[in-house]
Amino acid sequence: MTYFDTERRPWGNFEVLADGPGYKVKRLFIAPGGRLSLQSHRHRSEHWHIARGRGIAVIDGEEIIVQAGNSADIPQNIKHRLENTGKETLVIIEIWRGERLEESDVVRYEDDYGRPITAVDTE
Repeated sequence: MTYFDTERRPWGNFEVLADGPGYKVKRLFIAPGGRLSLQSHRHRSEHWHIARGRGIAVIDGEEIIVQAGNSADIPQNIKHRLENTGKETLVIIEIWRGERLEESDVVRYEDDYGRPITAVDTE
């Protein structure tokens, strides 16, 4: 078994599984009741595959109930977030695609944990 470095976040944690030119693959563990910030990315798109659990994905203002086996694509610059509404950890395989794949590529609009808002909604 391979072990990966875990990065903690207020909503749970994640591991980077693979990293190469133009892509990064992560496994997210979202705790029950945890919710990612409402965010977008200027330099990457994302693909989510729900591996375990259930929750709500918000993509471009649309709420979608997600559960194990579902997938979703998030284009670059589209607002999105995930929330764990279940009683078990929500496990997501997240694939980033783009030329700049950095954690700092987050434009944050709302956050439950007091992290800085980095953009003002101009809509």
